[in-house]
Amino acid sequence: MAKMYGAQQRVQQAPSNPLAIKTKKFSLEKNKYIGLCMRQLFSNQWKWSFLPLALIVGNVALNLTSVYKNYWIYIFIVVGVIGYVLFWLIQFTGITQLAQYKQLFDKYRYEIDSRQIFMKISDKEGGMIKWDMITSAYKDKDAYVFTMGKYQFIHLPFNVLTSDNDRKLLDKILRDKGLLS
Repeated sequence: MAKMYGAQQRVQQAPSNPLAIKTKKFSLEKNKYIGLCMRQLFSNQWKWSFLPLALIVGNVALNLTSVYKNYWIYIFIVVGVIGYVLFWLIQFTGITQLAQYKQLFDKYRYEIDSRQIFMKISDKEGGMIKWDMITSAYKDKDAYVFTMGKYQFIHLPFNVLTSDNDRKLLDKILRDKGLLS
């Protein structure tokens, strides 16, 4: 059997909960994954943006007071920031190309209830994720995003939920778990 992503496990014919939220089968797009990873990177490391800003302000002060005139540092800072962002963009793009991460982009059908989240490949096999593995959740403009760790998440677009009642029930489950305010 193939390995599952993270701490997921393959389960054989798990009993289906009739009150569970059942989604349509869908897969995470590679560009969406890269975008979500970059968003998480920027939200986690936004404080580091003050370093290039402080260097630029310090250099402007040195140039205006004629203590030390240099202009190369502006080029160095811009190249460094662009290089840093490109480094992470290449890392996240590389993940989408590796065979060991292929299952991230497979089609799954989710069954969500107050106990766990089932990721089903078919009716016979899939993985189970307990709610304690989800560290946070938020509503995007078109989806729910459950964060499980650094650059690990479940992305559930609104259009895969079968009804508005499922959406309301998922909101209630997330609020009860303390993941959504």
